[in-house]
Amino acid sequence: MVFGEDRMSFVFQDAGKVEIQQLGNTYLLSVGNEKKGRNVYGMNLSAFFAQYSKAAVAFSGGVDSAYLLYAALACGVKVRAYYVKSAFQPQFELDDALRLAEQLGVEQKIIEVDVLALETIAENSQERCYHCKRLIFESIMREAQADGFPVLLDGTNASDEEGDRPGMRALKELSVQSPLRLCGLTKEKIRRLSKEAGLFTWDKPAYACLATRIPTGERITEEKLAATEAAEAYLSAQGFTDFRVRRIGNIAKLQFPDSQIMSAVEKREAIVRELKKYYREVLLDLEPRGCSTNT
Repeated sequence: MVFGEDRMSFVFQDAGKVEIQQLGNTYLLSVGNEKKGRNVYGMNLSAFFAQYSKAAVAFSGGVDSAYLLYAALACGVKVRAYYVKSAFQPQFELDDALRLAEQLGVEQKIIEVDVLALETIAENSQERCYHCKRLIFESIMREAQADGFPVLLDGTNASDEEGDRPGMRALKELSVQSPLRLCGLTKEKIRRLSKEAGLFTWDKPAYACLATRIPTGERITEEKLAATEAAEAYLSAQGFTDFRVRRIGNIAKLQFPDSQIMSAVEKREAIVRELKKYYREVLLDLEPRGCSTNT
């Protein structure tokens, strides 16, 4: 994909084809304040990216980093995506990252990191997310700087509460920049803009890493992570979305949105039969996922 002197944007059409269109004073240039997010520096994405001719993007294949990658390209920045493959990420996340990078025509580098080799991560303390995020971003930074990309960006948005995300402390310490957050883009707005841009990730459910299914304080092992991934892959293949398979000892606790609980009950025999390959017992949480006490 080639950008000329004019700023360009692109809209996806059927069969993965890309149509280039002029980026005038459109949505990319109008990143205003949001109800839950504030444009701290009075900056929009075009102004932010005007500061850089090239940048590396920590790319997970999710909604936020996908739109960040798209926006950087639309603003004419030479960008490279870096995806970290570890035991904490399921295969479908890598598949989505590869698919979007191909659709955008951007170069992507996959970095393998053994997160469980770090005891501060494997022991699964309350600081696990911080140590993991720091390890991941240090790994990306080394690769990116060696490749000639001194600036690293991530997809943290204006809806992310800093107090709920210990990993954000690691981003600050490493001087990783979060343009979506700086420009006041909330998750809701990013989804809308992603849909307008034709990104298939626009309605992708929020996804936390596999380690979050294991209770804090319980040691994380590859076996436990593999069981979680296999169980969630099976449920996804059955048509369930935005659910979780939590681990309680050797018991699976299934959490579904309200609209899917009855479907889970109807399919309970098949679900139990499959998940007992990985867990001693299978429990269904009758409290819908997404309510105030069950997220």
